[in-house]
Amino acid sequence: MSQDFDAYLRAFDHDERLVMKIGLEETLELYAKGDIQLIDIRFREEHAAWTVAIGQHIPLNELPDRLDELHRAKVIVPMCPHYDRAEIARLYLTMKGYRSRYFTAGMLKLVDYLRGDKARDYMAGL
Repeated sequence: MSQDFDAYLRAFDHDERLVMKIGLEETLELYAKGDIQLIDIRFREEHAAWTVAIGQHIPLNELPDRLDELHRAKVIVPMCPHYDRAEIARLYLTMKGYRSRYFTAGMLKLVDYLRGDKARDYMAGL
């Protein structure tokens, strides 16, 4: 079920502003439970330069052609190095009828957070 952008804006309120975002620890917790689908929306060149072991790579510019790879039963969480492209992807997915939240911490903070013992402990729990 697609949504009209005008209708989305008219209904946009403080609650929607809060629910459209997801932070680092909540993201990791829900991903470990299998409740969300993380998608790395960086360009192919960025992904080739460095990757993380969680999430699926679907570049932002390929997203319209790869919607069949998304799980409608899960909340889709797009992520990019900071969060600007992730918010673009979230808005697009919302307009397409998906439940989506954007990852506010960005992948750079995720990589910094998952170092050493934290990385070992988190990956052991998956």
